[in-house]
Amino acid sequence: QVQLVESGGGLVQPGGSLRLSCAASGSIFRLYTMGWYRQAPGKQREFVARITFNGLTNYSDSVKGRFTISRDNAKNTVYLQMNSLHPEDTAVYSCKIEGTGAWGQGTQVNVSS
Repeated sequence: QVQLVESGGGLVQPGGSLRLSCAASGSIFRLYTMGWYRQAPGKQREFVARITFNGLTNYSDSVKGRFTISRDNAKNTVYLQMNSLHPEDTAVYSCKIEGTGAWGQGTQVNVSS
């Protein structure tokens, strides 16, 4: 069973940056499409970004141009570089193997002055 472990969350001021990481176990990580999702307090979980096995990406409109998803198959890791953070980006961010029920435990991001 594949396990996903996120890291890199924390407190950052508006306009700041963070890079989240999601490390996956298993030898076939390179074949997975990976997604980042987030859930803010009192709201439903929403899609943030996705990257296919061959590096194609797509983003939600709310983060397009500010966030970048990438992957390092040698390290079994997917990243989410978040720039120009807004208070409304505050949420628990989780990674997922798309098309499966495999989720990480999430990492908290707080954007506040």
